[in-house]
Amino acid sequence: MIVAHDLVKRFGPVEAVSGLSLEVGAGRICGFLGPNGAGKTTTLRMLVGVLRPDAGGIEIDGIDALADSRAARRRIGYLPDGAPGHPEMRVEEWLAFRWRICGREGSRRAEIDRVVAECGLSKVRRRLMGTLSRGFRQRVGLAAALLGRPSVLLLDEPTEGLDPIQVREFRTLLRGFAEGRTVLLSSHLLGEVEAVCDEAVLMLDGRRVAAGAIDALREAAGKDLRWSCVTDLPDARWRQVVASVQGASLSGGEAISVAADGWHRREVEFAEDGGRPEALAAAIVAGGGGVRELRRRRPTLEDAFVHFAGETPR
Repeated sequence: MIVAHDLVKRFGPVEAVSGLSLEVGAGRICGFLGPNGAGKTTTLRMLVGVLRPDAGGIEIDGIDALADSRAARRRIGYLPDGAPGHPEMRVEEWLAFRWRICGREGSRRAEIDRVVAECGLSKVRRRLMGTLSRGFRQRVGLAAALLGRPSVLLLDEPTEGLDPIQVREFRTLLRGFAEGRTVLLSSHLLGEVEAVCDEAVLMLDGRRVAAGAIDALREAAGKDLRWSCVTDLPDARWRQVVASVQGASLSGGEAISVAADGWHRREVEFAEDGGRPEALAAAIVAGGGGVRELRRRRPTLEDAFVHFAGETPR
């Protein structure tokens, strides 16, 4: 549904996007992940037709978006960063305006009623945009993107600035309307991408550093032999115990957290060719300490990003 190959975009001497290629299949939710300035927003603006790439190609639902931009844009719903809108317009007036300028087909009233209901805007549809909270403005921007039932959704930092409750509500909305659609969700929040996406594209300095299913990216980080241990051993004794266990090594330095009763959560890595967690537990007990918990630490998307970003020159 979304195909981009060898995209390049320059702003004067700055190459904001450099040779980017990506593919997002039908019905998938793909996270577009990277720090601020990685080139995510510039890429989304090229995909939606706001910016024209200096090189490369784009296809939306099989349509060459550079040769027939209007046909490609009719298949796209776009939520820009910040969900811009006119503060002096009422919600339903803004949606009607967006309907007209996007050239959507069908019954305008029926479509506005549908997206208002889908996005939970019924109680604010007559309110002025300028009086809405950030969370409701995001919902209005999402409703505008859903007008005309587009098959592709491009969302740029959709939860930026929302409080935790609003973020949870937005995630619920996203899971509901994403069914049957292809979604590319830009974010610099790793937890956000892990919570809602099937796959991810990792960006750094305008380049793609990795792409694939979330689980595959985690596994590629090589952290599957890391274990978490909750013990009451002090720092110096912990280092001695780990050093005495074959194949074990310290991970993450000193204690990750300390409970009120003096128990520490620490991490240790085991070599692939040796070392057993049971041996670590036995060594802790033999050294006069206690073990409250010992479990395999599942690698995170943060591990994956650090892993891949570390292999890319800055």
